[in-house]
Amino acid sequence: AGSIVVPYGHVIGNEKWRGSEVAQKLQGKVRLIFEDGLGLVDFHLSNRTCILYISEADLVAGEEYKRRLVRFRNASNLTGLVIVEKTQISAQYFLAVQKFVVLELGMVVLPVANQGEASQLIVQLVSSSGVCEQSRDHSTNPFLGKQRAQLAEAAVFQTVQHIPGVGKTKALLLLQRFGSIHGLCNASVRELEQVVGQTAAQQIYTF
Repeated sequence: AGSIVVPYGHVIGNEKWRGSEVAQKLQGKVRLIFEDGLGLVDFHLSNRTCILYISEADLVAGEEYKRRLVRFRNASNLTGLVIVEKTQISAQYFLAVQKFVVLELGMVVLPVANQGEASQLIVQLVSSSGVCEQSRDHSTNPFLGKQRAQLAEAAVFQTVQHIPGVGKTKALLLLQRFGSIHGLCNASVRELEQVVGQTAAQQIYTF
């Protein structure tokens, strides 16, 4: 999977998603191509970024999803974004998933309510990955490293906005001050207060 080159505006989907709601909603918005050999990956967005999808059923079924994420992390040098279905049924598992993925694996978690919302998120990520992905030559493309950083930053920015009481402005201030989700997780209440005030700081710290 590491050698797959995904042209700008395209998404390569794992064959198992053919006919799913997320695939149907992506049709017409991006060029979706199905491949059989993606292994652990559910969707490839660019040459370096891919999505691992954890459904409500995966969460209810037990720990298998953790093994899949760890195998991906250990075997891959790609940027993995983890989309998690956070529904009424799976909400009770979400905090544990978030801690595991963000703190132990250092990956980004993006919660969605359903496959329809997941498809909207994928479309956003594809469109934000920028025109410079059209160049396939890493050595002569000065924008490629910067571009991957921008894509990761967009995902991190969206993730921080899922914290209760944090909107776009506070998310921006927090990331400017602490630099990453890991930095934010390790911040004390006092450090958070300096950025967002007492009430929001306590909410963020508790979360």
